[in-house]
Amino acid sequence: MADFAALQQAVINGKRDEAVRLTQEALDGGAAARDVLMDALVTAMLEVAERFKRNEYYIPEVLISDRAYKAAKALIDPLLKQGDFTPIATVAIGTVQGDLHDIGKNMVALMLGSAGFKIVDLGTDVSPDKFLEAVSNDGCTVIALSALLTTTMPSIAKTIQALGEAGVRGKVKVIIGGAPVTQAYCDEIGADGYSPDAGSAVDMLKALVA
Repeated sequence: MADFAALQQAVINGKRDEAVRLTQEALDGGAAARDVLMDALVTAMLEVAERFKRNEYYIPEVLISDRAYKAAKALIDPLLKQGDFTPIATVAIGTVQGDLHDIGKNMVALMLGSAGFKIVDLGTDVSPDKFLEAVSNDGCTVIALSALLTTTMPSIAKTIQALGEAGVRGKVKVIIGGAPVTQAYCDEIGADGYSPDAGSAVDMLKALVA
């Protein structure tokens, strides 16, 4: 197997041009597109997530690493054949109805997408019906709900209730997060998982869908 250490470090350090060059060199050298993606690029972003979780990286560093990741991945995407990459799960993510904050939601989407999940980003102020549509139309098996205001936290519970009334609650995992959200609230409303930060969300969701 190719040694992807230099490519991993280029992504981790946010060196976009170097990451692109090393990706092209790996492909020209005969490395399989899937191996470059999973063993170099995704592995690098998982390390970025760990550093973010340990407060060694902050939002600017994560965004710079993500820029390098996406630039390198753009060389790989056209080469991937059907079956080369199967997402861990498809996640519908959004900030709940009444809430327009998106920085935390965007960070979680970035981390999960880089870790091998397919992301359906529904944006902000998302109604329960929109989450239900994502389950029905996009095949989402995970719902990720974000609330940054105590006044919008009840919308999380309403979305879970709507999933139950539609008869799909047992088909999806529901994870929640946001500044006012706690593990106690997660337990109270019957969500499947809670994460205090974007980095921890990756490990938590991988365990849930394992």
